[in-house]
Amino acid sequence: MVKRQNATKVFRQVVKQAWLSGEPGIIFIDRMNADNPTPELGRIESTNPCGEQPLLPNESCNLGSINLANMMANGQIDYDKLGATVARAVHFLDNVVEVNTYPLPEIEKTTKANRKIGLGVMGFADLLLKLGLPYSSPEACDTAGKLMAFIDTKAMEASVALARVRGPFPNFAKSIYAKGDDAVPVRNATRTTIAPTGTISILAGCSSGVEPLFAVSFVRRVMDNDELIEVNPIFEQVAKAEGFHSPQLLKKIAHNGSVQGLDEIPLKYRQIFETAHDITPENHIHIQAAFQKHTNNAVSKTINFPREATQDDVKNAFMLAYQMGCKGVTIYRDGCREGQVLNIGKTDKQQASTVEAQRIVKRDRPRSLMGSTFQMTTGCGPMYVTINEDENCQPFELFNTVGKAGGCAASQCEAIGRLVSLAWRSGMPFEPIVKQLVGISCHKPAGFGENKVTSCADAIAQAIRLHVEKRNGCHDTTLARSTQSFGACPECGGVVEHEGGCQVCHACGYSECA
Repeated sequence: MVKRQNATKVFRQVVKQAWLSGEPGIIFIDRMNADNPTPELGRIESTNPCGEQPLLPNESCNLGSINLANMMANGQIDYDKLGATVARAVHFLDNVVEVNTYPLPEIEKTTKANRKIGLGVMGFADLLLKLGLPYSSPEACDTAGKLMAFIDTKAMEASVALARVRGPFPNFAKSIYAKGDDAVPVRNATRTTIAPTGTISILAGCSSGVEPLFAVSFVRRVMDNDELIEVNPIFEQVAKAEGFHSPQLLKKIAHNGSVQGLDEIPLKYRQIFETAHDITPENHIHIQAAFQKHTNNAVSKTINFPREATQDDVKNAFMLAYQMGCKGVTIYRDGCREGQVLNIGKTDKQQASTVEAQRIVKRDRPRSLMGSTFQMTTGCGPMYVTINEDENCQPFELFNTVGKAGGCAASQCEAIGRLVSLAWRSGMPFEPIVKQLVGISCHKPAGFGENKVTSCADAIAQAIRLHVEKRNGCHDTTLARSTQSFGACPECGGVVEHEGGCQVCHACGYSECA
C-alpha cells in the first residue's frame, strides 16, 4: 500500500472522468473474488480489457459465443437445438485449451491446470426482434434470464460429462467444487462468459453480444467513397412484409439513426426496433444483470447515455449496476469524446457566421534558420521533429521523420509538417497548432503517464511544446495537454461504435479488443 485515499472522493473522480470520456469502466473486484472458483490458488486482481473474464495471474481467455438468432424454430426459441449446441461448444472449447499454442510456459501450465472456458452468446438483439420483444421490455429481461440460466445449466452438465471421460481439471481438489460430501468432478473451473463479440458478430452477421442494435440502418463507405446503405435484415424483412419498405425510408432512417419519430413506420415496430440510444441506462443495466445472474465469469456491455446526461446520472448507473449484482459496468455518453465521428442522426445546429475574408501572404524562406530537433517516441517508432525560427524568434517551419514507418504514417506526418510550416509562415502562433494536434489518439500509443504519446500528431504537438518551454526557460501552461479522443477507425477511418467496452468498426471489422 502506497497511500490511503478517501473512497468517496475517488469515486467522484471516477464518475467525472467516465462522464467526460467514457473511461474508466468499473469492475467490482470483491464480487468477482466471491465467485472465484479456486480461492486457494490466489485472489483475482483484474480482468481482461473488456471486463468479462476475471483471471488469476498467468491464466488466459478461451471464449466462444453462440448466435442466438439461429436458435429459433416456428417463431419460438428452440431449446433442444440450443442445448445440443452448448454441449458441442463446451467440448470444443475444452479441446482448445489442450491444443492451443501458448506464449509462455507459465501461461500454459496455469491455463491447463484450471481449464477455464467462457461460453457466451451474441445475436441477442436479433433474437428479441424475431420474438417481437422490445429490448427495454420486462419480457426481454425475463427472456435473458431464462436463456442464460439454461445455457449455464447445460454448460455445467457438459463439463461434468467431460470430467467423467477426461477427468476433472487438475486443480479441482483446491476448488470450491470439491467441498462437501456430494462433490461432483467438473472439467472446467468456469464455463460461461458474455464477451463483446465485436468482430465475430460481424463475421456471423448478427448483433453483438447482449447489446441492443446500434442502428437500424447506417451508411457504409465502400470503394471510391461510394455510400452503401446497410439495413438490419430483420427490419428490412418486416418492412417488406408489412408494406412500408422504400429506399427513401431506409435513407431517412440512416440519417435519423433511429426509427423513433418516423410516422411512416407503425408504432408497433417503432417500439420493437429500439436502438442503443433509444433505451434508458436503467434498462441497459437490467438486461446486463439478468445475464450476469447466470454467468460464471462476467458480462461485457456498454451502458449508453444521451449527450445531456449528468454526472449524477452516471453515478446512479454505477450504483444500480452494483445493487443489481453486476460484476462491472462501462458507460458511454454520446459525444463525450471531442471530435467523435458518429452521432447517429444528430448534429449540432450552429448558427453560421459570415466573416470578411482577409488575404494572408506567406513569408519567403530565408537562406538560413536556427532551431532545435527533438526525439520523440511513438507507436510507429522514433520520431525526430525539427522546429526552426526566423530572425525575430517567430516559428517558421517544422520537419519530421518517423523511424522506419514508411507508407501512410510517414506521408501523413510529412503532410502535418507542411501544413504547420505553412501556418507559421502565414503568421499563426504556436498555441493554436498545439491545441489542434495534442491528444489526438490512434491505436498505437507509446509510453505512460506524462510521457505518453497517443499518436504521431500528438508527438509533434509535444515537440512544439518542448520547444516553447526550452525557449522560455519554463513550463508553458498555455500549451497544456488536452484530452481529446477521436472516434475514427484506425484501419479505414470509418465510424467507430462503442459496444461491450470495446470500439468496433462495422465498415471493416476492426476491433480494439481483437
